[in-house]
Amino acid sequence: MSMRAKVLLGLGLYLAIIIGVVVALGSSGRDLEFAPQNEFKLSPLFHVGSLGVNKAHLYILAAGLLTAGTMLWISRRMRQRPNKVQTVVELACSMMRDNITRGNMPDSMSARWFPFVATLFLFIWFSNMLGYLPLPTNIEHKVDIFGLKIPAFALYAATANLSVPLVLTIAVFFVYNGVGVAKKGPVGYLKGLIPPGVPTFLKGPIFVLEIMSNFMRLLSLSVRLFANILAGHLIILFMGGALAVLLGVAAVGVVSFPLAVALFLFEIVIVATLQAFIFATLTAIYIGGAAAESH
Repeated sequence: MSMRAKVLLGLGLYLAIIIGVVVALGSSGRDLEFAPQNEFKLSPLFHVGSLGVNKAHLYILAAGLLTAGTMLWISRRMRQRPNKVQTVVELACSMMRDNITRGNMPDSMSARWFPFVATLFLFIWFSNMLGYLPLPTNIEHKVDIFGLKIPAFALYAATANLSVPLVLTIAVFFVYNGVGVAKKGPVGYLKGLIPPGVPTFLKGPIFVLEIMSNFMRLLSLSVRLFANILAGHLIILFMGGALAVLLGVAAVGVVSFPLAVALFLFEIVIVATLQAFIFATLTAIYIGGAAAESH
């Protein structure tokens, strides 16, 4: 059988399955009470005293423990003859050191700031990857197991909540501005925001624009990470079944579910790592640029 015939046969079988589902189940009516956005609400899972602990707290704690624990575990098992795990780790460290830090700042600065940039990369990467593991965090829909009401499994990422990327961005903001002030002094750093050769009458407006540009980094850096992770999770949620529930047509799920699987794999393989890489790279660019002699 030729490849074309196999493809046509597969599409025919897939269409037959969709028609069979429509005939067997039809439409169960639209579910107007189903609210997919509630997957991202941060209701307390439990309380420690008066403090409500939600799933974002747990995901941040897990990402932090994984970041620290992984590096400690690896550092204690380094060998002169690298094993497979050490080889992978060394490749990852080389990528972060050469492509992220050394590519955007002098070697002397790279050695000093590599741990900070690498920690950001790993923390964001672990946070993103944890977001693609189905965990019992959906307290709105609970499952009865031997009389115990257990939260249903759901996908959630701490970086899909704007507050987490924003806190990381604020830390980066203070770090790179602190580096610039320490290197050039407060006055010299502010003067360095204006490119050399600018006419006197334009220095004021350009200075204001540069100050605004620095504060806009708080939005661009945090919203880029937040929006990409949130959008990916929402699309997976809708394609994976939420759309079929909202419309009340089971056949929609048969069509959309393969797309959800493909998008899920795409997010894990590319988006989770790419967003961590972009955040860490921009951090290195900002730190290197703040200490650079020219604009």
